[in-house]
Amino acid sequence: MIIQCQNVQKYHGAQLVLNNITFDIRQGEKIGLIGRNGCGKTTLFHLLSGGERPDQGQISIRKGSVIGLLAQIQEADGNETVYHVLQRSFAEVLAWQNRMRELELEMAATDAGTEDARWNRLLKEYGSLQEQFERAGGYEVDASIQRIATGLGIGPGQYDRQFASLSGGEKTKVGLAELLLRQPDVLLLDEPTNHLDMDAIEWLEQFLKDYDGTVLAISHDRYFLDAVVKKVIEIEDGEAITFHTNYSGYQIEKEKRLLQQFADYQEQQKKIKQMQESIKRLIEWGNRSNPPNPSFHRRAASMQKALDRMVKVKKPILERKAIDLQLEQNDRSGNQAVILDRVGKAYGGRKLFSGASDVLRYGETTALIGGNGAGKSTLLRIILGEESPDSGSCTLGSRAVIGYLAQEAVPEDAGQSVLRFFREEAGLEEGEARGQLARFLFYGPDVFKRVANLSGGEWTRLRFAILMHRRPNLLILDEPTNHLDIDSREALEEALEDYPGTVLAVSHDRYFINRCFGKLWSIENGRFSAFTGNYEYYKEKQAQKAAALTGSLETQTATPNTGSTPANHKASVRSGRVDSGKSASGSTLPSRSPSDWEKDIAEAEALLAGIDADMLEPALGSDAEGLARLQLERDAAQARLDELYAGWMSVADEH
Repeated sequence: MIIQCQNVQKYHGAQLVLNNITFDIRQGEKIGLIGRNGCGKTTLFHLLSGGERPDQGQISIRKGSVIGLLAQIQEADGNETVYHVLQRSFAEVLAWQNRMRELELEMAATDAGTEDARWNRLLKEYGSLQEQFERAGGYEVDASIQRIATGLGIGPGQYDRQFASLSGGEKTKVGLAELLLRQPDVLLLDEPTNHLDMDAIEWLEQFLKDYDGTVLAISHDRYFLDAVVKKVIEIEDGEAITFHTNYSGYQIEKEKRLLQQFADYQEQQKKIKQMQESIKRLIEWGNRSNPPNPSFHRRAASMQKALDRMVKVKKPILERKAIDLQLEQNDRSGNQAVILDRVGKAYGGRKLFSGASDVLRYGETTALIGGNGAGKSTLLRIILGEESPDSGSCTLGSRAVIGYLAQEAVPEDAGQSVLRFFREEAGLEEGEARGQLARFLFYGPDVFKRVANLSGGEWTRLRFAILMHRRPNLLILDEPTNHLDIDSREALEEALEDYPGTVLAVSHDRYFINRCFGKLWSIENGRFSAFTGNYEYYKEKQAQKAAALTGSLETQTATPNTGSTPANHKASVRSGRVDSGKSASGSTLPSRSPSDWEKDIAEAEALLAGIDADMLEPALGSDAEGLARLQLERDAAQARLDELYAGWMSVADEH
């Protein structure tokens, strides 16, 4: 056992946030902590990390265990770079390294013959530090940082950026990398997938599955929960309920528990009613007896005590309130809602995408996927008319009315209340506005909250309320599920399933994409492609394509040497064959001089440059098969060049 919570209570002011929280966590368990927004999950994390103390109850953590919490707001010194933040995890190891360098300088300045005592002392300290340094993996610090940072999508180009200049999402991603590098005994992760793209999420899932320590993750990403956790703790009505399964198993078990609890509740209510009627009759009989019979009153009192001692079964809530999102349209658009015709966009010298061509038809639901910075939001802005493409054109269909949900933070300067903000945006009277807001879980005093003080989930719900009121026929959504709890995500999914109009959404929520979208637009490595099917089907086809490409390359590279001449040199390299200069086994042919090798190297380098130039042709931007074919040729040409260099070096050594 590494963590134990017993009857933990926590108040925020007069409000009871956590009530009677009891659960156990064992070493190495992977646990998902779920619950509706505002149920107290983050408060529980602060209790477990020692940032706050419970008002009642006890939290026991195994002695010596290190707890690592991924904070929502990351902080750093003013001039600290991203790489310095990533190095925090190795502060002690790097301090040993600095001391070793100091000792090296001191030993170099010490005469071992005349200052034996000092020399020996320095050498002993150096040896001890070096042993500690090696045991702590000091020589692998840079490699570890690069592995974790690359997995989470933090490229070397960001290492020298000042941490303070990063966006909130980028800071959280760097903070997550720093926490993973620290390798604490218990990882407390609060929405770790919120700012990651799909590749980074899949990398994180594998990392956490292989992680030796304990993981407790707050997450509304159902796909992530299914992939990583084997135990679910749900916070509901201030209490903790444990399910020994992943998220899909939790859904089944939760429904069974609710139905059983409801049956037990009904059975107990029937028994309580019978006992209450018996007590009433006994009292009446005792009062009507002549002379009065006290035994009836004693039996009634005894039965009342038994009723009072009875542990009451809590009435389960079978259907909890969720956002009442009903997406409708005033009028449908034309059959072609969005037309992309060879759209391209670049910033500075970096090409985001080119040759983007497809038609989004009325009623289609399309998800736009790709890595962070690939250009997804830029493409949305081009469709919205907020940016102009560098090449090609984007046209909206006739009668298209756009409803846009941007990926934007809560405005810090929004001083007006939720009610006033909604009324101004929707143009409604106060009574009707309050009724509409109640459908999005803004009740009573909630409508008088300042917009600037809303949580991420509340802000998204408010914008959906405004969006629903406008009744568009083309929905463009940028990360709509971010900050929404699972109940709200499911309400959104149900609303989209019933929506008759057209939907285009940027999302990294794979569960959401699988359920609601039948078509994908992908931006990857500067290439735009359209794909019919959901995310699972897309991944399956991508895996098949990668396997076929790898198999083809291996087959071509393994083809034996045919002794091609300079005249057919280019054709032989482009077909993946190894040219003269090395045998199939890799041994150097004895008749070749260094100048022969150099001539072939120059030809191979020219061929490689030619292939690179071909791959940059704009016409190939949307030709996936052509690019894949060129990539095969390039891999074969690079392999040949590597072999030629190896052969040249071996012959040069002999000469």
